[in-house]
Formats: sequence, C-alpha cells, structure tokens
Amino acid sequence: MRFVRTIAGMLLLAVGIPALLVGAGLWLTARHADPAGGFTGRLEPVRTPARAVVVTDVDALLRADLPAARTGQVRLRLAAWDADGPVFLGLAPTDQVREWLADVPHSTVRRVAVTRGPLPVRLDPATAGVATAVPAGQPFWVRRGVGSLEWRPAELADRSLSLVVMRADGAAGLDLRMRAELRAGWFPGAAWALLAGGALLVVLAVVLLLRPLRPREVVFVVEPDQVPVLAGRLGIGSLSALGRQPDRASGPDRQLVAVGSGAGERGRAAIAPAPSRRPASLADLPAGRDWSWPPVSRRDDG
Repeated sequence: MRFVRTIAGMLLLAVGIPALLVGAGLWLTARHADPAGGFTGRLEPVRTPARAVVVTDVDALLRADLPAARTGQVRLRLAAWDADGPVFLGLAPTDQVREWLADVPHSTVRRVAVTRGPLPVRLDPATAGVATAVPAGQPFWVRRGVGSLEWRPAELADRSLSLVVMRADGAAGLDLRMRAELRAGWFPGAAWALLAGGALLVVLAVVLLLRPLRPREVVFVVEPDQVPVLAGRLGIGSLSALGRQPDRASGPDRQLVAVGSGAGERGRAAIAPAPSRRPASLADLPAGRDWSWPPVSRRDDG
C-alpha cells in the first residue's frame, strides 16, 4: 500500500508542477493584454526595393514563432501601410503565388522574432525581375484586404498559404509599417484553470506522500469447533483473552515465609497468601511471625 501511494503521489507531482508553471506563465502573459483581451505588437519597419514582401508559408512561420496563434478561436489581424497609405494584403496557395511572382522582384520574410518591443523582421534579398504584378485582378486569393487582413489561423492550419504585402498598383520600393494583433478569449480562463488544477494536484500528492499509514487489523473467521484448537496454538485459554493486558492484581500473590516449628510442619516451608493490603512499612507487618531473612530452621528437642 505504501508503494502504491508513493507512485501515485509522484505521478500527481509530475503533472501538477508543470501545470502550475504553465499557468503562471499564461497568467503573467495575460497581464499584458489590452482591456479587450488582445495582444498587439508593432513590427520593425520593412524597407525593400522590391515590389512585394512575401511570407512563403504562414502556417509554418506561426508554428515556429507563435504556436499559440494556431489554437482554438484565436484571431490574427495584420495591418500594413506605407508613406502613400494602406497597402494590399492577401493569402493565397503557395504554389500559385510562386508562379505569379516568378518574374516579379520580391523579398521573402525569413523570420519574425517574437520579443518585447518592436518585432524584428528578417528579410532575404530581393529577387531579380522586371515584370509588374497587380494583385486586385487575381482569382486565387483565399483572404485579402486593403490596409488590414484578419483571419483565424486554426481554420487554415496545415495548408501551405503565402502572405503577400504590396501596393495596390504593384509599384516598386516599399517602406512598410506593420502592426499585428492577436485575440484569444480562452487565455485568462486557461491560466486560472491550470493554476487551480496544478495546485489541487500538488496538494493531493503531498497528502498521499506524507499521510501516516494506519495499523492493519487481523480478523480470524473460524468454525466454532476450531476455536479450542486455535486458542491452544496461540497459547491462551480462549480467544476472548486476545488483546487483554494481564491483571497483576487479580492473581494470588504468594510469599515465602519461615519454616514453622510445630508438629506436622517440621522440615516444610509454609507458603501463605500475601496480605490483602500491601504494608507501607515494617511496622505494618502482622505480629506473631518471624519475618527475618534467611529463615532459621528449628528442631524440636522434645
């Protein structure tokens, strides 16, 4: 039983402590949300002589840098503009975007680091090309917008989609300012649930590991004719005597006294019962007896 309790307590600790740590991390993160429960991040300025800025695989980028955005009902909103005003943003299948921009100079986003402050955007050098592309007339856009684009990453997860940011007229030379906003309504609730669940599991683990074991009781179930045999093997008069403490006052005390000198008692030691009350001192001993030790044997000279 002790082994089972120890294993169960260790398993509860193995689950409860990580739940507490994750819940504490989510709670600290939720403190930086705006009143509506959203998280807003400003990206560093993106400058390129190309005609378009492309994120080759949006789902892969989110999986690597912001996996929480791909869960549940999370919504992601991206706003972009340059010196001339809002720019075009669109999501489309990667292979079709690659074919469309094959001869159009464009820069590819290698990574967006999620840190405090403006989010750094790493770009690959612009590709060579002289062609011009106008996004408005293309039929392959899954999501598109001017100035901002909002979508739910979970709905488009595991699909290879590219994000394209460019001017509506396809002009070259971009000086982009972008801002990303993430909204997750489950964030505060998940934080408190993990904190409460982790604390409960840790308390249960401590109770299992530190609670003392109760002594086990043994119950004999025997047939009536086996009672004398079992009592004899246990060395008692009857099974009802099990568990009793011996009563020292109940048994007759015996006391060795001096050998008497009368007829018929010569040469024998007399054993008399002890007085009913224990004497407090030698003065309380019954008179008429020789209480000296060792007893002296007397012979009858008659």
